[in-house]
Amino acid sequence: MAATVTIASGATWQEVAADRQKYRDATLAAIKPSIPDIPSPSLNTISIAKDILTKEEIKITESKVEELAPQLAQGELSAVTVVEAFLRRAALAQKLTNCITELLPSRALERAKYLDDYLKTNGKPVGPLHGIPISVKEHIGMKDLDNNAGFIGWVGNIAPQDAYILQIFWNAGAVFHARTTQPQTLMHLETSSNLYGSVERNQERLYRLTDRRVTTNPYNSLLTSGGSSGGEGALVGFKGSCLGIGTDIGGSIRSPAANCGVYGMKPTALRLPVLGLLGPAGGQEQIVATIGPLSTSLEGCKLFIKTLLDAKPWLKEPTLMPFPWKQEDFFKGKKLKVGVLWDDEVVKPHPPVTRALKQMVDKLKSTGNVEIVEWKPYKHDLAWEIIANLYFCDGGKEESDLIDVSGEPWRPLSKHILKSRHVETHTIPSMYKATIKRDAYRVEYAEHWNSTATSAGPNGELEGAVDVILSPAGPGVAPKIDTAKWWGYLSQWNVLNYPALIFPVDKVDVVKDGGTQSHSPRNETDKENWELWQKYGAEGYKDAPISLQLVGRGFEDEKVIQAFEIIQKETGVPFV
Repeated sequence: MAATVTIASGATWQEVAADRQKYRDATLAAIKPSIPDIPSPSLNTISIAKDILTKEEIKITESKVEELAPQLAQGELSAVTVVEAFLRRAALAQKLTNCITELLPSRALERAKYLDDYLKTNGKPVGPLHGIPISVKEHIGMKDLDNNAGFIGWVGNIAPQDAYILQIFWNAGAVFHARTTQPQTLMHLETSSNLYGSVERNQERLYRLTDRRVTTNPYNSLLTSGGSSGGEGALVGFKGSCLGIGTDIGGSIRSPAANCGVYGMKPTALRLPVLGLLGPAGGQEQIVATIGPLSTSLEGCKLFIKTLLDAKPWLKEPTLMPFPWKQEDFFKGKKLKVGVLWDDEVVKPHPPVTRALKQMVDKLKSTGNVEIVEWKPYKHDLAWEIIANLYFCDGGKEESDLIDVSGEPWRPLSKHILKSRHVETHTIPSMYKATIKRDAYRVEYAEHWNSTATSAGPNGELEGAVDVILSPAGPGVAPKIDTAKWWGYLSQWNVLNYPALIFPVDKVDVVKDGGTQSHSPRNETDKENWELWQKYGAEGYKDAPISLQLVGRGFEDEKVIQAFEIIQKETGVPFV
């Protein structure tokens, strides 16, 4: 619904936020049977669903996309039944993690009924996503609904039509049932905003999730769900959605996917459609954002990407590369070769991350079917300098003005990224120079990758080169609120425009990850990150998912997915 209480109408930022939250709560109240409040939930909220939802709702919402799709297509499950189940679980997820900007029960159920009637009348589904509930990050425009991208000053902005990606999914039979939270600026690795709550500290503990302060992690409410697609991460992690749409310019799909223990993929930029997204710095081409899936399964991610590419989106959005889904077997007659990046040599990962990575490497080595080599990081500190310098070519003026126009307070991580020493108010010549520096780094990194080859083939192909890089998803598991400051394990692949897949491996275990380890910090960021582990230890991150990242070369998205399928078959990951 369009907002009428706005800055333009003379309201204060507090009044605008209160009105948006009131509206969101009204959409939750429309869910029947209603979802009760949980007065004092445990830190790990995952099991609460079984106390509130019916057995049928649990079974449906804990089914994966590849399990639901054929049942819906064959009429074994009705779309209405599936959508009702996901709406109820999404409403519960909101009460426990603060991940929703609005539920869409009327739209979703009307759509679901249409799909059931269509199947009954025509004897076939509308498309490959027939009846699949899909959640949508709020800044992806939906016709006639508010589109504010997390800025209070933009509340009242209405999307004139559905974003192109939604049009494609609609034609494929999808149902949009929820819109999800994002942080102020869209540039945090957590989801903290004044629109849907702000962070306050209570002595040594953060306020609990019942205070609705931030979007929290469903596995440990004292940790962040990630960002900027953090509402998607929390909702999919809680299984209030089996497939969600996120965006990524520095880790915004992969951070929440990793933190919340789900699958997430940042495709190569310029492969999937982004028409109809709202955000600052529209039109900048120095670091191109991409759109992609978060899902409870790898197959969900594959179906998401393939459905979009099968629609040939480049015919309508001509900036996209005209590459259909590649069907080839990339590893026919050869062994998968994986380069292992243990540490970017800028910020050392916390012990649980290193343990999970070692688990993976040991299992892969034991099979003998995958070749493992060490991956030497190449100037990852320089990569951060380059990308941080190109994020805000106007010196962050547009973002700053959007915050200041409403009088809303600056969130701590907004200051962290916008006031970075690398941010520069570029002139056209200085922007050219910075972009040349980016391109030179890309060439150097390509040469670094090429150097892993054992020989060159007759047609210039590289034989024996590393196929994919196995890497941490961050310098730790889901961070404490306001502490997600090192983007390098994620933004590295944005500056290079490489595709990257997040997958769950294990969870933090107080026994396995306990004990002390020494480390001599290399820089202030490394020092700050290591001090967090020293302060909180395994107990402070208890139950947090541990995820890893698989990276490929540009436009080799399908190869990354295929490589992970081999890795999954060989290791049985995840291990929980």
